[in-house]
Amino acid sequence: MSPGSGTVVSVLEVGGTHVTAATVDVEGRSLRSGRSFRAPVDGDGSAEDIVSALVRCADRLAGPGAGRWAVALPGPFDYEHGIGRYAGVGKFDALRGFDLRAALTAALPGGSAISFWNDADAFVLGEWWAGAARGHRSVVGITLGTGVGSCFLRDGRILRDGPGVPPDGRVHVLRYAGEPLEETVSRRALRAAYARATGASPPDVREIARRARQEGDRAAADVFAEAFGALGRVLRPLLAAFEPTVLVVGGAIAGAWDLVGDPLRAGITGTGPDRNAHIVITPARQPAVSPLLGAAYLATVCGRPLGRTEPSL
Repeated sequence: MSPGSGTVVSVLEVGGTHVTAATVDVEGRSLRSGRSFRAPVDGDGSAEDIVSALVRCADRLAGPGAGRWAVALPGPFDYEHGIGRYAGVGKFDALRGFDLRAALTAALPGGSAISFWNDADAFVLGEWWAGAARGHRSVVGITLGTGVGSCFLRDGRILRDGPGVPPDGRVHVLRYAGEPLEETVSRRALRAAYARATGASPPDVREIARRARQEGDRAAADVFAEAFGALGRVLRPLLAAFEPTVLVVGGAIAGAWDLVGDPLRAGITGTGPDRNAHIVITPARQPAVSPLLGAAYLATVCGRPLGRTEPSL
């Protein structure tokens, strides 16, 4: 199915610390006027504070609102009904059981047509539709930030199960060294690993990356090498079974691709001939734009969430 000619969709992409608003020209696979607006969000704030931040950002979109809105945000979330299921994930606890659809319907212009989408799904669809995965039939995408997001895609369809697909298509539910994967690969895990290695109060990941590059900080370099080597080893059997032709990596931590790419590739391919050797492993081409494009694509082509209700963790 192809998007309709002249279709525009207003999009909100919500992260743990920010929200981005844009109007997407679906036919042109681009942002209208080439612009988006970003504003802070306090993931620890009240539901009212979070909604207010989203609405203020949405209000910055110039001109009349589009006929529909697409909202991309992380789980656990009931995307079909627009209700938060967050608990113990370190963000958006105030949205647990909160009817975000009702709140945004009342506050957004044209808000009667709102669809909700997983942010990792939106990112990967955006990269497949207009980014680094364009032209590939079989795609896996991961996002690296507060956790590990993932999406398994074949011929433009998101797969929830099948060979090589983890439960519900979510890599973060897997385990490494007897613990949840995100105890090794996540913003908090990288900071904790650096603190253990140095005995110092851990800086944020951006600063750890800077120390690895500019100061020759061996502990900082090792934190990245160990975490993303581990992620590669977790992904290795999945990719061998799913047989994608491209793995696209996005999220804030992927901005340190010079520190992420090599250990991730080594973990995926191993030390000798490997079934994964043919896979293109690449950072996103449009990391900031792809979730916006993907959410608009999903809202236009699919019209409603693809049967996913993220469970509480």
